[in-house]
Amino acid sequence: MPDVIGEYGGYALLVLSALAAAVGIVAQTVAARRTEQRDAVDPGILVRLATDRVYLFGFGSQVLAFLARATLPLYIVQAGSSSAVGLAAVIGLVVLGWRVSGREIAALGVLAVGLLLLVGAAESSVAAPMPPALGFGLLAALLAVVALAFPAARIPGAPGAVAMGALAGVAFAVLALCGRPLAAGPLLELPLQPLAWLMVASALVGQALLAAALQRSSTTVAAASMDATTVVLASVLGVTVLGDQIAAGRGWWVAAGLTLVVAAVVAMAVVGRPSREQLPAPVAGVAA
Repeated sequence: MPDVIGEYGGYALLVLSALAAAVGIVAQTVAARRTEQRDAVDPGILVRLATDRVYLFGFGSQVLAFLARATLPLYIVQAGSSSAVGLAAVIGLVVLGWRVSGREIAALGVLAVGLLLLVGAAESSVAAPMPPALGFGLLAALLAVVALAFPAARIPGAPGAVAMGALAGVAFAVLALCGRPLAAGPLLELPLQPLAWLMVASALVGQALLAAALQRSSTTVAAASMDATTVVLASVLGVTVLGDQIAAGRGWWVAAGLTLVVAAVVAMAVVGRPSREQLPAPVAGVAA
């Protein structure tokens, strides 16, 4: 799989995944707000959203990032994916009439600089095998996320969106860490890998929590809290445990790049707040 994709193929997949994820965030926002909001952990939200083709597109558009992890370190893949929150704001401006302020544009500029630093420091490599202890640790982390989701679900408004988004970010960090060694293939053997089932479980948990976060506040608040959490956790563990490579002498590029990316997505959450009137109205006939 890595030989087929190659380094440049990995970057192409990453760019496509960021664009698709941006469309997916907007699609998931539209779909999540069409379904009923409940002040409790609601696994049934995925069942209801599964009947919404818009949401399914948003979910499926994120598969490309998995393939990019076959050759690229997690710090560049997750940072690239996090740029989707900014791209989603632009798509929302064009398609749904969201307002994009000068401060949001400035945040996008900071995000771009951070991504350039990470691209300059990245070295293509296949991940080291997942240590069993880390696999059990990731399982424990996912179970902790599920447990913490119950009190977080009772927090209303933007604080609840941040809490649910951050928990979704932990779940997606588990997904990213599982996916890094699995993406190298062989893909046909994925159903036989326990790590693949943990990846699927983390995807379902993360999607349910992200959908709940999107119901509570703006897209940028929910997505930024999720992305900031995922980028930091996945990047640090990718380098320290899975053997992600950094170009010689450019470790500080990665540190600076990650700092700028996280700062930018957090800034998008602070300044990017489309008003409630701009949000799509419920659509009759959609399951709730």
